[in-house]
Amino acid sequence: MVLVRDGDRTVLTMSNDFKGELKEFAVVVPVPTVLQKDQIHVGDKALVDHLDAYSAPRLVEYFDENPCRPRIYEMAARSAPGVAGGQLQDSSERAKSLGVTIEAQYTVGEYDILILSAQQSTGLETWLKENGYRIPSGASSVLNSYLKQNMKFFVARVNLKEQAKLGFSMLRPIQVAYESPKFMLPIRLGMVNADGPQELFIYALTRKGRVETTNYRTVKLPTGAEIPLYVKDRFADFYKAMFSQQVKKENMSTVFTEYAWDMGWCDPCAADPLSSEELRNLGVFWLAESPQPVPLGQTRPPFPIRPRPQDVFVTRLHVRYDNAHFPEDLVFQETADRANFQGRYVLRHEWKGDDSCEAVVRYRAELPQRRDREAQTLASLTGWDINEIRKNIGTTGPAPQPANWWQRIWK
Repeated sequence: MVLVRDGDRTVLTMSNDFKGELKEFAVVVPVPTVLQKDQIHVGDKALVDHLDAYSAPRLVEYFDENPCRPRIYEMAARSAPGVAGGQLQDSSERAKSLGVTIEAQYTVGEYDILILSAQQSTGLETWLKENGYRIPSGASSVLNSYLKQNMKFFVARVNLKEQAKLGFSMLRPIQVAYESPKFMLPIRLGMVNADGPQELFIYALTRKGRVETTNYRTVKLPTGAEIPLYVKDRFADFYKAMFSQQVKKENMSTVFTEYAWDMGWCDPCAADPLSSEELRNLGVFWLAESPQPVPLGQTRPPFPIRPRPQDVFVTRLHVRYDNAHFPEDLVFQETADRANFQGRYVLRHEWKGDDSCEAVVRYRAELPQRRDREAQTLASLTGWDINEIRKNIGTTGPAPQPANWWQRIWK
């Protein structure tokens, strides 16, 4: 379901994952008002697929650096996602040589965030390019206009390589538009002929912020966990097992948040944000039909800018429900929370080089414990057998801990 809501106006897009003969398919959805013919529309499934791809849980990959030689310049040659968080701190000396100061550095969720200041725009532009940021040539003139105002620069990067693919097959969606003070989604009727629990994805598009349910708990899925590399080829299995485990822990009485984000941007994107035209076709009726005028006293930058959809915040909710655990229809509220969140799961590649130094000795000594932590995390998230996981990653369990000093006296 794509649920567009502002004020009392709602546009509902229903896209169904149906198994069986199409002649046996029917959808019955209660609506709060009598619908006129022109309030009903057959939509484009590709729009829902695009929204699904943009917001789906995903894998990210990090690559350990050479412990003997921390990288300074390597990121410039590889702007693709997969750079371990925290590595930018190693380029501080290079930044200083360009007149750039790293004022602060944070890891927030899936983002590596920097607060930068600079003495001149050309140095800042050079530093950004060397660190893998794609900016148009000649951007320094725009950067300079901010430097003259003594402004700092907030820089965020998402290390994202793999797009989550859940493999759902859906019919062409039906869309309805109506007005009602009730912000809700009827689910009970769909359970009448249900063969077991139902699976429902809700993509809420609103103006202010994140959407949550008021009559059931809304919780965020676990995110940011480091898991073994072999999950890369089994991500669909992992996700389904992980979600089932979370449903079990919550006694199938919870609505889960998988994604919450301002539709205007992502950096980088698993899929591009939906265009203004796509959003309007999904029912986002408040979008302007033409580009916004430039405020008085400002000029457009000399390089192209992708049109930014205005005031559209997407919340992706996932719920598994049956009549026993969800006796009421889902009732929603829009919040003012615009904090970004996504379900993301981390694959960390080990360094395989042959350099020799004290740091390498320490690094290799810590790898067995790290592998077992990843195995235990995977078992906790999915309920998979820990011994089978250890078998898949080629380990038998935690590495033996060194004996205490007094135990080494009398063997």
